[in-house]
Amino acid sequence: MSIPTETPTADRLAAADRLAAAASSGTPCDPVRDLIGAQDLDAAYAVQSELTERRLAAGARIVGRKIGLTAQAVQQQFGVHQPDFGVLLDDMVHSDSAVLPLGAFIAPRVEGEIAFVLGADLEDPRTTVVDVLRATEYLLPAIEVVDSRIRDWDISLADTVADNASSGAVVLGTAAYDPVGLDLTEVAMTLEHAGEPVSTGTGAACLGSPVNAVVWLARECAARGRPLTAGEVILSGALGPMVPVDGPGHHRVDISGLGHVAVHFEETA
Repeated sequence: MSIPTETPTADRLAAADRLAAAASSGTPCDPVRDLIGAQDLDAAYAVQSELTERRLAAGARIVGRKIGLTAQAVQQQFGVHQPDFGVLLDDMVHSDSAVLPLGAFIAPRVEGEIAFVLGADLEDPRTTVVDVLRATEYLLPAIEVVDSRIRDWDISLADTVADNASSGAVVLGTAAYDPVGLDLTEVAMTLEHAGEPVSTGTGAACLGSPVNAVVWLARECAARGRPLTAGEVILSGALGPMVPVDGPGHHRVDISGLGHVAVHFEETA
């Protein structure tokens, strides 16, 4: 039996270079699992951190985090028993009814989510549900635009983690909602395209409750040395199946008790 070895730093940097080139050119790249392995989470998060540091050095600002792989079916697809996460940068965030150019993405898909806006830090790796609810200043309905720099979405767990959890953009509602008294397990989500429902789900589809997802994220980020801080926007995970964006058009998400949010994609020259 062979003993696993740590992915060499040179391979991690090569993986970051490959993904960065795809992002800047708009031309998808090969998977990076040939460099870091298909299941090496530590190597994958190291690549993600390298890419984030490059963006920060170029002037970007971290405004939040996103949680992925919250649905049991998707976890089974990747052979994992926990979610993953990525970083939200300021140029990824848009407001309700935003018009986004399709040319800004490679292979976009959309999903309806609940965004938590924190009013306090969550620094404890033993964060609880109570801690998350106390720290949450308000909630917003959200549309996440997921995207992959990797050709044809041919991704393993390490590929998607390294690629910032396959994040693209987020569109946030502009009316804030108090989480007090709202059962996020029971909220119902409908995602429409051109006025027709194309995805539905409930809060229970997101690790049993979006609150559970944020608890997991807070613990994981604290353990990895980058705890969640006041003011951050946390995308808690999809409430229903993601939907491919096949061309220009209008998408709208309605979440019971949390209002609605919309995005319009337009063709670019």
